[in-house]
Amino acid sequence: MISYFITFFIAVIFALLFTPIAIMLAEKWGILDYPGERRVHKVPIPRLGGAAIYLSFWLAVFLRADINNVIIGIFLGSTVIFVVGIVDDMKGVRPQYKLFWQLLAALVPIAFGLTVPDLVTLPLIGQVRLGGLGYAFAIFWIVGLVNTVNISDGLDGLAAGICFIAALILFWSASRIGQPAAFLMLALAGVALGFLFFNSNPAKIFMGDSGSMFLGYIIGTVSIWGLLKTATIVGVVFPLLVLGMPLTDVVFAIIRRKWKGLSIVRADRGHLHHRLLDAGLNQRQAVFILYIISACFGLAAILYDYGYWYIALALVIVNLGIILIIIFRKFNLNKYIWKKKIYVKNRGE
Repeated sequence: MISYFITFFIAVIFALLFTPIAIMLAEKWGILDYPGERRVHKVPIPRLGGAAIYLSFWLAVFLRADINNVIIGIFLGSTVIFVVGIVDDMKGVRPQYKLFWQLLAALVPIAFGLTVPDLVTLPLIGQVRLGGLGYAFAIFWIVGLVNTVNISDGLDGLAAGICFIAALILFWSASRIGQPAAFLMLALAGVALGFLFFNSNPAKIFMGDSGSMFLGYIIGTVSIWGLLKTATIVGVVFPLLVLGMPLTDVVFAIIRRKWKGLSIVRADRGHLHHRLLDAGLNQRQAVFILYIISACFGLAAILYDYGYWYIALALVIVNLGIILIIIFRKFNLNKYIWKKKIYVKNRGE
């Protein structure tokens, strides 16, 4: 356990050292995030935090973990993600090109020996062999988490804080079953915490796409390595619950955009954090609420792992209820349905 704490401490120190350097370099090179229609900040903010996160994480891992082929594969794949993110932060990358590189990055650790889910045990069904579908699921899972964390990076400290919570809970689970993935998760938690010292409101630096996609990629690949490969429903449900808040936000974003006839990759101001701001909260209040929701999803995952599935289910239902309240605060579907009923009634008369 002491070895774990040393890994965490080293990761925090690296993040505290490299983030101020990233701030200076971003200002010098003009890598800034300027205010805009979807932005909530009022002045240009350095956007090179992903470089500090990437360097801090991998230095901590290479210093503390026993390196094997899987870790090398994750390193190479995350480097692809990081480079694409840096280019996107500086010049912009079209969504289809970004998706291509994300898919390629997801394949890299698999080529280096990352085991993918083959057998899962489902309630009332029993064991189900995925076969080749396991590879498709792994790629979908990794790319999905890359974009999930990327979308959640909308307020100061939001993505870093969510990933800190998720990484700690995934570390707890992986360490209980003796997985080497535990070192990587604790290193990620340490880096996220160190970065939060500069990214919390008012932020001195943003992580950019290079940072948010990198965090999502590491969580996606390591959760497969440490949890999803286990042939139990817990192995599938646990990571889903840990990241329940941002995953729910993504699902509703897809539904919302389809409802409006828009492309699912088109950015908008309809995410949970935007709705909380529109409801009158400031950034710190909105982020705190989303932290609490994320922590409750994580608690539900832990309770589920211990067999208290009924309490976990109740907690998830409460969380989803709160999220629905936030969503319908602005996207007034009830009002739309009510008007439609009146129209149908009048037409019938």
